[in-house]
Amino acid sequence: MLYRVEGIVIRAMDYGEGNKIITLLTEQDGKAGIMVRGAKKPKSRHGAMTLPFTYGQYIFFRNKGLGTLNGGEIIESHHALREDLTLAAYASYACELLDRVLQEEETGSFWFGQLKACLDALQEGKDPAIVIHLFEMKILQAAGYGPEMDVCVVSGTDQELEFFSPRLGGVLSRRSRHLDPAALPVSASVLKLLRLFARLDMRRLGNITVKDSTKAELKTVMRSLMDMQLGLQLKSRNFLDQLDKYQI
Repeated sequence: MLYRVEGIVIRAMDYGEGNKIITLLTEQDGKAGIMVRGAKKPKSRHGAMTLPFTYGQYIFFRNKGLGTLNGGEIIESHHALREDLTLAAYASYACELLDRVLQEEETGSFWFGQLKACLDALQEGKDPAIVIHLFEMKILQAAGYGPEMDVCVVSGTDQELEFFSPRLGGVLSRRSRHLDPAALPVSASVLKLLRLFARLDMRRLGNITVKDSTKAELKTVMRSLMDMQLGLQLKSRNFLDQLDKYQI
C-alpha cells in the first residue's frame, strides 16, 4: 500500500552497506518505520530526508512492518539544529523522550504539533532549557504523571506551598512537608513557571527570560520529577549532562 505522509525524523540508524532505517513521527498515522535504500551513498536522492529533525513529506510503500521510501520532499530541514552541538543535543533529547514514552496509539496530530513547535522554538533561538522543560511537562502530562501545581498534593490547601515532592507528584504545604522529608524547596518564581508549563501548549510559547539561578532550580525540580515518575535512561540526556558539566 502506498502512503503519503508529513513527518519528522525522530530516529535514524544505519542498516547494511548503504541503507538507513528512519522512524518518523507523522501528523496523522503515529510513528512509522521506513527503510531508505542507498541513503548513505554520496549521490543518494533521499539522503537528506533521513537526517535527524527533518520535517518533510514522505511517500513509501508498506504492507507489513517496515515501509520502503519511494519519494518525498523536505519542508523544513532544521539544519541549524544539527549545526550547533548544544541545540542538536536538546533536539535529540526531545525526540528520544517522545519516542520512548509515547506508545504508537498515543502519537498523532497533537504530538506532531508539539514536537514541531519544540524544534521550531529551538531553531528560533528561544531559551533551550525553558523549551525543553516545557516539553518535559507535556510528556509527563501525556503519560499520566502531570504534577499537581495548584494545591498541596496531600492536604488540598493552596496556602504556604513551599515544597515540591517528586515522589508524591506535586507541591506540598509547609505543614505537609513531614510526609516527604526529601521534598525540594520551591521558590515562588519556579512555582509560577511550573504552573505556566502545566497550562501552556508548546505552540504558544513566546520568549521567556529567566534568571540563571531560577533555571538551575527549575532544572533540579524537573530532573527529580522526570527521574521519579518515568525513570528513563536516555543517551541524549547523558550527553546534555556532559555538555553542562564542561560548559560547552
